[in-house]
Amino acid sequence: MEALLTSTAVVALAEIGDKTQLLAIVLATRFKRPVPIIAGILFATLANHFLAALVGEQAAAFLDGLWFRYAVAISFIVMAGWTLIPDTFDEDEAKPAKFGAFLTTLVAFFLVEMGDKTQLATIALGARFQAVVPVMLGTTLGMMLANVPAVFLGNALIKRIPLNTVRVIAALLFLAIGLWLLAQTAGWI
Repeated sequence: MEALLTSTAVVALAEIGDKTQLLAIVLATRFKRPVPIIAGILFATLANHFLAALVGEQAAAFLDGLWFRYAVAISFIVMAGWTLIPDTFDEDEAKPAKFGAFLTTLVAFFLVEMGDKTQLATIALGARFQAVVPVMLGTTLGMMLANVPAVFLGNALIKRIPLNTVRVIAALLFLAIGLWLLAQTAGWI
């Protein structure tokens, strides 16, 4: 349960203002078909985050050692700093293709999420909890919590949410997890 809840909170906060959220807004304003867009986001995220959590779990099992636990802890601290850097999104990347809302969203989300901070967070969470399914479900739920409102509310949502405040909260969450993992690894708690 801890893996699910932590994964949900981390990704929901990290996703605010992320390029995939901006992609959701662009796709929603261009296609004006929320259900296929939401389904595309869901299936792309399930696939991408399953692979990311699996990589994290396998890396942790293969590299199980004190130095690897320090690396995971430090990755969360680095993620805290990265979260403070606003993402930009090139609208040319989101031009609708001839494949329709669902397929365009599925492919675009899967590709845009590659190497993204939420994917790297999913890898770190998979390594930390060594539980692929709860991490994948949690990170997917976090992604949906952040992106479904963006699909329905689009640009109006971005104008009302203080993204800098949310970025700071997300960064503090990443920092707290990283420091907690460091303290746990060092035997301080």
